[in-house]
Amino acid sequence: MADWDVIVIGSGAGGLGAAVALSNVGKRVLVLEQHYLPGGWTHTFALKGHKFSPGVHYIGGLEEGGPSRQLFEGLGVGGDIEFCELNPDGYDHVVFPDETFDIPRGREKFMRRLIDRFPDEQKGIEGYFDLMVKIDRGIAKALRVKGPLGAVKLVFSEPSMVFKGMKPASQMIDRYVKDVKLKAILEVRSGDHGMSPARVPFAQHVAIEGHYWEGAWYPKGGGGAIPRAFISRLKSKGGEIRVRARVEKILIEGTGKQRRAVGVRMEDGEQIRAKYVLSNADAWITYNDLVGGENLSKKLAKRMTRLEPSISALSLYLATDLDVDALGLDSGNYWILNNPSVDATYRLANEDVIDGEGAFPGGFLTVTTKKDPSKMKDGIHTIEAFTFVPYSPFERWKNSETEKRPAEYDEIKQRLIERMLKTVEGVVPGIRDHLVLCELGTPLTNVHYVNSYRGNLYATAKSKQQIGLGALPVETEIAGLYHCGQSTAAHGVLGALFTGVMAASKISGESVKKILSFSDEGRVKLHQ
Repeated sequence: MADWDVIVIGSGAGGLGAAVALSNVGKRVLVLEQHYLPGGWTHTFALKGHKFSPGVHYIGGLEEGGPSRQLFEGLGVGGDIEFCELNPDGYDHVVFPDETFDIPRGREKFMRRLIDRFPDEQKGIEGYFDLMVKIDRGIAKALRVKGPLGAVKLVFSEPSMVFKGMKPASQMIDRYVKDVKLKAILEVRSGDHGMSPARVPFAQHVAIEGHYWEGAWYPKGGGGAIPRAFISRLKSKGGEIRVRARVEKILIEGTGKQRRAVGVRMEDGEQIRAKYVLSNADAWITYNDLVGGENLSKKLAKRMTRLEPSISALSLYLATDLDVDALGLDSGNYWILNNPSVDATYRLANEDVIDGEGAFPGGFLTVTTKKDPSKMKDGIHTIEAFTFVPYSPFERWKNSETEKRPAEYDEIKQRLIERMLKTVEGVVPGIRDHLVLCELGTPLTNVHYVNSYRGNLYATAKSKQQIGLGALPVETEIAGLYHCGQSTAAHGVLGALFTGVMAASKISGESVKKILSFSDEGRVKLHQ
């Protein structure tokens, strides 16, 4: 007899979204999280009393009727989450060495501001935005396509989406504009999908751009406010979550087409049975480690050998007594471009070495206490900064313990901290002399705390071969085993959450409409 209806492995946005959705429709759900903090990339942690949220920097689609709002409210957690709006006149700042461009809320306003700054490119800018609108509309329609006939109809109703959506983003941008800074502004948010604009499909890039057209918000209390609300809802419906609960194997009975997932074996040997198992772990952890190659079909085993992980990063966590208001810093994000070629940042991250001196070609910085003043402690501001790097230079220490890495690792970290500080000094001058706290996370940090393969940020790389029809399915080839999260249909907080809803619908047999029918139980609170 099954101990639970559904076991969910991992408490990231996808796993918790599925757990809440399933418990809402009467399923008995157990969530198992290997970390001591729930939430996956949405968790918040503290360093010397200062709070940091490594994976949540802003969320779009929270306007009235927006997709993020519909998900939070539809799952019945809306009333337990508050969001603070980022600076509407510049929720994203693109920082060049000699000027800064502010991206405002509102697609039309963004376009007009670009034309004011680059008047000679007006025709191209207007044409590009017109194309983005068509692609964005095509994406929405493509998500509703059913069967071969629907796909054929899409060719005629949304030709821009079908024939241009899979071309590299930079190739499409180059068709419309010429100025290198203008191109950089249109490409810079590649950081939100983690793939160079020279490689990422245009549709994927537009999906990110469109997500923020109506503005951006940050959860009050940091990213951890999201799992806190979901866990409260889960428990109120009879579900349970266990932390420090590492799953060693997914239990599979039968062979061939008769294989079925029947539960999990924990690291301590405990076996827990369930009618269904849903993995929110990334693809490599799910299939290679938890399922095991011996339980995969030849086709899937071969696919796993070709699967490309997304990019990794350094994460710098700072606390400072600087007067950030006097420096003109606000709640917007700062995309730092020391090299106007956005692709340069990704080329560095795809090399096998991490040598060099001076500032990195690009980076991302956010003053989280400006986004959410309630996070301030004793008048000290917190800052998070990131830059993409390869995993391979850190691989030699992968078997060392987190708190007991060798001296060589610490020496390299110190050199990287120096380079990171040089990268952010252009935005936060004087930061070195006003540090209350300075800690660096590496790709190995990501592996330890979030259990991400090779320290990846977005699970599978969002290449042409691995998105859309090329993404891994929510319903796996093994009966009773489902998969959600960033390796499947979408990525980011909203995307992962939606994959959890998809999985819950398939497991329960309930429609997505039914799954998202709890909006009368509380509305998201938005603060200007």
